[in-house]
Amino acid sequence: MIKFKNLCLEKPYLIFKEKYEETIKANQKNIEAICISSYSKRDKEVNARFVNLKFVQDKEFVFFSNYQSPKANDFRDHQQITAILYWSHTNIQIRIKANISMTKKYFNNSYFKDRDVHKNALAISSKQSKSIESYDEVIKNYKKVLESEDLKKCPDYWGGFAFIPYYFEFWDGHKSRINKREVYEKKNNEWMHYILQP
Repeated sequence: MIKFKNLCLEKPYLIFKEKYEETIKANQKNIEAICISSYSKRDKEVNARFVNLKFVQDKEFVFFSNYQSPKANDFRDHQQITAILYWSHTNIQIRIKANISMTKKYFNNSYFKDRDVHKNALAISSKQSKSIESYDEVIKNYKKVLESEDLKKCPDYWGGFAFIPYYFEFWDGHKSRINKREVYEKKNNEWMHYILQP
């Protein structure tokens, strides 16, 4: 589930919430799954991965991750990202282009404190995306942390990322393939609205 807080009242944000609520009613599973694409300047590659979108607050879309992960390095070097959600139960795709930054430490601490301790144990124990000898080692590290660490204290290497969109494309799929593609793009601090051909 995605939590909405003090949602911005600009048109694309309201459409996003409307389509989200429509899809919730359709019993969509993993509705918070969002694919984030980033660019690695070091490797000169585009990377993509799914994360869980936790909040939409005011104009910011927020998810959490390890600050030492490859995606975090990508975000630091190149702050522009593309995000995409696809909800199969309503055949809706939402493409977003945005600029991304880290959330404040106090926000991370507050969120971490309220999380399930099992999730926190994994966040503490995992050096995300680093190679390891075996999956058994992953389990061993996790169990060790679960038994011994302060599981409500947010580590410095973990926290949120917030992105502020400047482009929304709402794609409504149809069996006829005459799909509706509605775009809101921010230019000169105003949202421009137009339709794309299927």
